[in-house]
Amino acid sequence: MRVVLAAAYLLHTRPYRNTSLLLEAFSREHGRLGLVARGVCRPGHRWRPLLQPFRLLRLSWQGRGDLGTLSAAEPEGPAKPPAGPLLIAGFYLNELLYRLLHRHDPHPPLFDAYHDSLRALAAGAPVEPCLRRFEWILLRESGYGLELRVDAQGSPIDPDRRYRYDPERGAVPDPQGVAAGATLLALAAGRFDEPAFWPEMKRLLGGVLRHHLGGRPLHSRRLWRR
Repeated sequence: MRVVLAAAYLLHTRPYRNTSLLLEAFSREHGRLGLVARGVCRPGHRWRPLLQPFRLLRLSWQGRGDLGTLSAAEPEGPAKPPAGPLLIAGFYLNELLYRLLHRHDPHPPLFDAYHDSLRALAAGAPVEPCLRRFEWILLRESGYGLELRVDAQGSPIDPDRRYRYDPERGAVPDPQGVAAGATLLALAAGRFDEPAFWPEMKRLLGGVLRHHLGGRPLHSRRLWRR
């Protein structure tokens, strides 16, 4: 297989055989994929400055199987990475994609949501709505979407009741639940810009993500707490 100048972001890089890098990339048309960038750690290699997270690139690669070989890399516009706490938020998005997505499974709407989230974070937008919106789209696009308009028994969500969310069953009425029905309905309607809902949205979506991650902690979460 040969792919020419596909839009992609790098999620993760690590050294490989002294002078090369192993790349985890997220492509709009090809999904998550692994690539070998041979020789890029040699002094003066023209691709090395480009191979950074949070920068939209045009990548070319070839090869069969699970690991391709990078054959070209070009910038798509100027780099403007998030900084400070926003940088940790960007690493959080990358880690979610790396952990939840299968390789070679395209998700163009999720790629667009990731691109928009990075641009918003780099521009100084509030972190909470950016992350909650992205988490919601990620769960939907990866096949783990939440049903929040009716409960596990098929009854309409009551905005005045509290609920817990069982990823296998749906919303379950529970006086000690993590979120009010009003929060569930706000999530279902995509109302991410209302600060009153942010704490409960975070607890609800965080619990569902932990379930699908198998309970394994996220490194970026530990960085954020520090």
